[in-house]
Amino acid sequence: MNTSIDSITLVHPDDWHLHLRDGAHLAAVVGHTAAQFARAIVMPNLKSPVTTVALARDYRERILAARPKAGAGATFEPLMTLYLTDNTSAAEVAAAKASGFVHALKYYPAGATTNSDAGVTQLERAFPALAAMEKHGLPLLLHGEVTTPGVDVFDRERVFVDSVFAEVRRHFPALRVVFEHITTREAAQVVTEAPANVAATITAHHLLYNRNAIFQGGVRPHYYCLPVLKREEHRRALVAAATSGSAKFFLGTDSAPHPRHLKEHACGCAGCYTAHAALELYAEAFDAAGALDKLEAFASFHGADFYRLQRNTGTVTLQRMPWQVPAEFTFGSETLVPLRAGESLAWKLA
Repeated sequence: MNTSIDSITLVHPDDWHLHLRDGAHLAAVVGHTAAQFARAIVMPNLKSPVTTVALARDYRERILAARPKAGAGATFEPLMTLYLTDNTSAAEVAAAKASGFVHALKYYPAGATTNSDAGVTQLERAFPALAAMEKHGLPLLLHGEVTTPGVDVFDRERVFVDSVFAEVRRHFPALRVVFEHITTREAAQVVTEAPANVAATITAHHLLYNRNAIFQGGVRPHYYCLPVLKREEHRRALVAAATSGSAKFFLGTDSAPHPRHLKEHACGCAGCYTAHAALELYAEAFDAAGALDKLEAFASFHGADFYRLQRNTGTVTLQRMPWQVPAEFTFGSETLVPLRAGESLAWKLA
């Protein structure tokens, strides 16, 4: 850890993988992201998924209405996505491209994670949409897990690499692909070796923790996410990828808010909430690797370049300043427990 650096200034970063939910839950959390990021790719897996351009337009308007009314967060821009289904048409893909506000389509294997029941059941059924996406240059965002019965939960991503990911690349070699929230050495390697139209996002929690975090002192549900945290060897591979300087890897928090009672439950929801301190957590991970000089490109440049958007022009500053994360946040009529609740963080957004 480089304790000689007391502050770091970055070109205003973006979050390339974010869950905002809707209604009162959206209003409770959007300010956390808006305070840190200029833009964010917003996931479409609402309880009624965002499957059309019209639904994406309406959701975008709700996000804009909920963002802070003043301050830096007032200019936060949501970048919308569509939920890919077995029935997504080529015409809908063309409309998404023409909209100017839909920037990608998201692939969820049916049943893989929160609100994914409407996801793709067989890859072949999505071929017409994938062909249209390849034609129009719209990225495919992959939740990289298989849901095949009998495949160990810790092996779902590795099997995905050799099956679904390989099939997508074989049939649609020019398709722009983001392998979301990678968690394994195998995923980092296949992205590194792929052409420039393939990239990946990495979360702060997968950089900081291995699967022991879920079980230290008992089951800790607020560290449970999907894809699940993996072995230490995989965490180290992710750190190496994120701090390598490769333009193929960029910031995507996968911050996923859930009410406390649904996380601390007999069948707890998957997802870590990190939007409250996203940049601080990434700074901790890069600092521990002695790579703070690589954080700006990872957080501010690589994602914008891949999505073919202008880089932001403003800046944010992180200071080495210990502070304590709140034990919980208000979440509509409920409460939300953030990652590292009640603990100290070494970096703070100025």
